[in-house]
Amino acid sequence: MLKPPPKRPYLLRAMHQWITDSGHTPHVIVDAARAGEDVPHAYVQEGKIVLNLSYTATQRLKIDNDIVEFDARFAGVIHHVRFPVGAVLGVYARETGEGMMFPEQDLGPEPPSGPAAGPGPASSDDGRGGAKRPQLRVVK
Repeated sequence: MLKPPPKRPYLLRAMHQWITDSGHTPHVIVDAARAGEDVPHAYVQEGKIVLNLSYTATQRLKIDNDIVEFDARFAGVIHHVRFPVGAVLGVYARETGEGMMFPEQDLGPEPPSGPAAGPGPASSDDGRGGAKRPQLRVVK
């Protein structure tokens, strides 16, 4: 049986569209310590960076199944920003704080390694409140 693709890129694109369609500004929280990221490190705080993904703040925004990339200005200087979708920790609307945090179990397209790479852990969140719900906070 084929393994389904990870949910994270689909949820990220859906939340980005919903936030944009609502007239708000989509922001993402990115784990800047993940391999394959290319972000302006001068703006990283506590290993994370918050990025504005609005169409007015970015140029050539592309949210693929594996990579998010765009060009944006930081202090007037254009930077090419690129990071794996698995590095996205959450997405939210700047104006309302509404959004979604992504569970650590779903770290993107990287397949689990080792012989025990079967179903996920028994304590994974099944949407019925069994696991602790993530809390969204604004990082400035």
